[in-house]
Amino acid sequence: MIVTSLDSGQSKDRDAAPRLYADLASWWPLLSAPADYAEEAEAFARWIRHAGQGPVREVLELGSGGGNNASHMKQWFQLTLVDRSSGMLDVSRSLNPECEHVVGDMRSIRLERTFDAVFVHDAVTYLTQESELRAAIETAFVHCREGGTALFVPDCIRENFRPSTSHGGHDGDGRGLRYLQWTWDPDPSDSVYVVDYAFLLRNSRGKTMVEQDRHLGGLFSRQQWLRFLEETGFRAQAAPLEHSELEPGEVEVFVATKPKGKEVALS
Repeated sequence: MIVTSLDSGQSKDRDAAPRLYADLASWWPLLSAPADYAEEAEAFARWIRHAGQGPVREVLELGSGGGNNASHMKQWFQLTLVDRSSGMLDVSRSLNPECEHVVGDMRSIRLERTFDAVFVHDAVTYLTQESELRAAIETAFVHCREGGTALFVPDCIRENFRPSTSHGGHDGDGRGLRYLQWTWDPDPSDSVYVVDYAFLLRNSRGKTMVEQDRHLGGLFSRQQWLRFLEETGFRAQAAPLEHSELEPGEVEVFVATKPKGKEVALS
């Protein structure tokens, strides 16, 4: 296990799910609204449709969370949504009732079938160890048909990581949420960075509460990403995500295709 310079007692956070995906999961739509995902979801769909060979109908999303991307991508694809948080899947089911939802870990799940494409959004950022990232890439590989595409979208890579602060939030269903997000790296020599959240929550009775949540993210270089993908059997390239709210090169995606003759056992 990677050791960081986090304060004593914080190492246990590495194995615990962030509260946002546990007891605070029901607040997710007020932190990150589905409408905010329209532009990037369209960009992801273009890569998925055009990077591989043959038509794309069935898509597996690993780490689908509250289903914000799916709420847009379901107009183009038949989606199977996998996440380890049952609370987040409950949120997604209410938003995407027509999609199949499966509780599972992207590092180990095996659905015993293949898909035209596999999509892994920013949930892949929670993999802080090299072995975990390799396992998730293998999961994508075994579920991707020959000639199919896998698209990985980490929040950041080593080359473009920047400490930052941001804030936001939304109102809805008689409740409200506002947040402060603080992204920082306690030890630049390792592969882990920290995102600390402070949430101000207002419930339907008008009572406000303050909650704190810590998230750990993995930092891997572009070269590491491409090497892990190629060693698994994909052909891969990095590409910048073009988005009206992003600086050029602020986010990179990894577009991988599975060559013919690369079928493997699903177990």
